[in-house]
Amino acid sequence: MNFLSLFVLIPLLMLGGLYLAKSIKAIRGVMVAGSTALLILSVVLTFLYLGERQAGATAEMLFRADTVWYAPLHIAYSVGVDGISVAMLLLSAVIVFTGTFASWKLQPLTKEYFLWFTLLSMGVFGFFISIDLFTMFMFYEIALIPMYLLIGVWGSGRKEYAAMKLTLMLMGGSAFLLIGILGIFFGAGGATMNILEIAQLHNIPFAQQCIWFPLTFLGFGVLGALFPFHTWSPDGHASAPTAVSMLHVLMKLGGYGCFRIAMYLMPEAANELGWIFLILTGISVVYGAFSACVQTDLKYINAYSSVSHCGLVLFAILMMNQTAATGAVLQMLSHGLMTALFFALIGMIYGRTHTRDVRELNGLMKVMPFLSVCYVIAGLANLGLPGLSGFVAEMTIFVGSFQNFDVFHRTLTIIACSSIVITAVYILRLVGKILYGTCTNKHHLALTDATWDERFAVICLIICVAGLGMAPFWVSHMIGESVLPVVSHLIP
Repeated sequence: MNFLSLFVLIPLLMLGGLYLAKSIKAIRGVMVAGSTALLILSVVLTFLYLGERQAGATAEMLFRADTVWYAPLHIAYSVGVDGISVAMLLLSAVIVFTGTFASWKLQPLTKEYFLWFTLLSMGVFGFFISIDLFTMFMFYEIALIPMYLLIGVWGSGRKEYAAMKLTLMLMGGSAFLLIGILGIFFGAGGATMNILEIAQLHNIPFAQQCIWFPLTFLGFGVLGALFPFHTWSPDGHASAPTAVSMLHVLMKLGGYGCFRIAMYLMPEAANELGWIFLILTGISVVYGAFSACVQTDLKYINAYSSVSHCGLVLFAILMMNQTAATGAVLQMLSHGLMTALFFALIGMIYGRTHTRDVRELNGLMKVMPFLSVCYVIAGLANLGLPGLSGFVAEMTIFVGSFQNFDVFHRTLTIIACSSIVITAVYILRLVGKILYGTCTNKHHLALTDATWDERFAVICLIICVAGLGMAPFWVSHMIGESVLPVVSHLIP
């Protein structure tokens, strides 16, 4: 069995174990064992990949395996990884691991919740190892379907509305994506669905590229919170349970798909039509930051902030150079960690105060100092403090974007840079409002700080955020080598 298939097999075994589990203790045991195995597997894969590259491996994708599923349509179970995939797998494993501890005391229907959460995780892992269009789309859909039940059953607030809105918008994007994938397959001659083979053939007519590129980019872009199709994200993630909100890595499927499929397989159309989506992503960056400024719900603030930061991912991808593309992947890593940390902390604060309204929260530093200090660290990472992951990612994006010497690209880059100032405004104002001052709510004075499981999850995420910020070079080098084959296709 191929090594990469363990990323799908382990979640399948977890599903079987959860189904057979009869007690809360057994359910937690299955989740801890499975999520730990996935984390160890992703770390081992990272070291193996780095070792192969240092040994001189030149293949674009390593640890490849191909098994024919349906020969008449050339559908195969094709897997492989490069530096981008390895980074995304490592991020996903960290979030699943910490999300398990963040959901330690979740009630009711604990077994059912973890079943759907594990299925969602399997879809994410399967997507990042796939190099076949059909297989990738299949895992993409597996990752989307559980979101409806996870939000609709275990969510909060207007959870039914949010779950339905999210499902309808993402399924609408999937429809565009399916049409685009079929167009790519038949436009390339209908001989293969392997992404690498289609890229090597490079035979999709330009006229067809101009049709399938917008559909494919839009299909993935909906999941990446592309303006004006971003509205599912704030409602969906504000209503989702903590661990599901933490698994914001789901949005990274959108940016990854845009880069791996839309840009890589249809480079001429990307050069011709990319400016349209560049404007839309620029709007996402600034609009998301401004929208976060006027929210009063902690989760909505973070959700709109995510629209802005995910907009930066697509923005950098469309700049079509190696530095900006490396920054885009770093931003996916950084944002995945920061958002998981933020949503975990918000869930812990809400579980104690029973409110997410900023106007009703103040003086929490005196009541729950551990959670408050962690929230400050998350906020500083979000606004791009040097030494934390946000600074590394955003600096790489803006430096790479400014390497385009034409007035159009540089003007949009300057506009996008304004999001840094806006982010600082709402983060610093939010931290000052809810953490400092005098606690005026007498009920909040009796609240307790984080428990051991919550501290463990939060500390793991902070270590990752600080680690990426202080030692980004091995990650950026690994990513930079992998974005080069894609970027070389985009250079006219």
